[in-house]
Amino acid sequence: MKKILFLTGDFTEDYETMVPFQMLLMVGYEVHAVCPDKKKGQTVKTAIHDFEGDQTYSEKPGHLFSLNYSFADVDATQYDGLVIAGGRAPEYLRLNSKVIEIVKHFFEADKPVAAICHGIQLLTAAGVVKGRKLTCYPAVGPEVTLAGGEYQDIPVDGAFVDGKLVTSPAWPAHPAFIREFLKVMGAKIEL
Repeated sequence: MKKILFLTGDFTEDYETMVPFQMLLMVGYEVHAVCPDKKKGQTVKTAIHDFEGDQTYSEKPGHLFSLNYSFADVDATQYDGLVIAGGRAPEYLRLNSKVIEIVKHFFEADKPVAAICHGIQLLTAAGVVKGRKLTCYPAVGPEVTLAGGEYQDIPVDGAFVDGKLVTSPAWPAHPAFIREFLKVMGAKIEL
């Protein structure tokens, strides 16, 4: 069974945490949801980001999300893919040196990576976007450019694939985001 590492943290976007995690479990992957400094059984607080016609998204309290694995026990070499949720969590997760090492490992080992919304901030902080095409929440686009990547301005419900990297702007893209990540992971779903 293939294993996926799922990076999250406090105030990660609720939908970008809950939905991909559940979808990946549904298709049969072993998914380890982790957060630095937290152990299996602890929770992270999520936030619901919505698009209500303002200049940026609004934020409301989300659910508590239970972690099913301890961050201290993560050995990145044991995973086949990495998923990074968005929201506000990436802005502080990128300050954790072990998180950055984990992200770098997946790119150096040419393993599938999926990042959505602000999750791309972990990729820019890890220095792995140079020469790549990717998308993210539009407000993170300048970071992609400054890190040497080529920001792709796509519809909010789309996904962009560059090799084994799958990125999306925000949670409305879940169908495309997960579909493309499953393809990169080598999954085949027959109807």
